[in-house]
Amino acid sequence: MKSTEEISSRFREIIFNGTWVANTNYKHQLADLDWETATKQVGSLNTIAVLAQHIHYYINGINNVFKGGSLDIRDKYSFDFPAIQSQKDWEAFLSRFWNDSEEFASLIEQLPDEKLDAVFVDAKYGTYRRNIDAMIEHSYYHLGQIVLLKKLNCNGKN
Repeated sequence: MKSTEEISSRFREIIFNGTWVANTNYKHQLADLDWETATKQVGSLNTIAVLAQHIHYYINGINNVFKGGSLDIRDKYSFDFPAIQSQKDWEAFLSRFWNDSEEFASLIEQLPDEKLDAVFVDAKYGTYRRNIDAMIEHSYYHLGQIVLLKKLNCNGKN
């Protein structure tokens, strides 16, 4: 198996179907969640919806680079999203999240292994491998927050 296939599989685990590292994944945590729970504020913490949108923001930005585009994402905008105001909004977001995540995984698989050690856009950003690994680690970090928020929001129902 190519390294890019292994890395792609690790990304799919955190988003779609894995339980090895965190005993859960984004799809398991978000797919059956209603929009009101996803947007429920707990103190001054980010909502589940905002955390999921934040991860999606970075996935989309890296996808753009994988497809030959520029790196347009900026940390200062990574929490700025239109409010989700209905179940339809939430479901539309989740659809984009799943589709763009699958595209991310597929684009990783298509990379030749040699590309993993190539500079990602600019030397200050490190290599492709470093950026993909950071995306996986970043996703796990926020998944942990989502799990805790879901428990707080559902009062132990889930």
